Amino acid sequence: MDGRDTDLKKELDATLQTRRELGEEYESALVDSFLEKVDQRIDAAVERRVRRQVAEQQLTAARDSRSPKPTDSFGERFGFGIVSLVLAVPLSAIGGGVAQLPGLLVAWAGIVGVNVVQAARTNPGLFTGRRRADKDDAWDE
Repeated sequence: MDGRDTDLKKELDATLQTRRELGEEYESALVDSFLEKVDQRIDAAVERRVRRQVAEQQLTAARDSRSPKPTDSFGERFGFGIVSLVLAVPLSAIGGGVAQLPGLLVAWAGIVGVNVVQAARTNPGLFTGRRRADKDDAWDE
């Protein structure tokens, strides 16, 4: 029995003792008073539970909004890689034609940089050693 149950038992004992002292004519008023106290305790307990559940839901929603969504499929990653390689050809030609080797290195540094950012976005924890379990990732098998 916790403290609230003990308090309620004391209230009931006091109500019964008061009924014995005052007589049956006050019985309905005493019962109503006791039931009002029980209702208040129930309401308070329900309110605490609802507040706790709302807080837990808000915490879960906040955590979910910060974590990356597993929306990237193999097709999206494959498509990004193809587009990256297709664009690498003209970028290499422009960089190499304008600034020779330094221009070519800058173009490829940009291509590699974009692909690294995409890989980090689609695989959280890739560079920290932890990867998410991805069902459609055929490369992990």
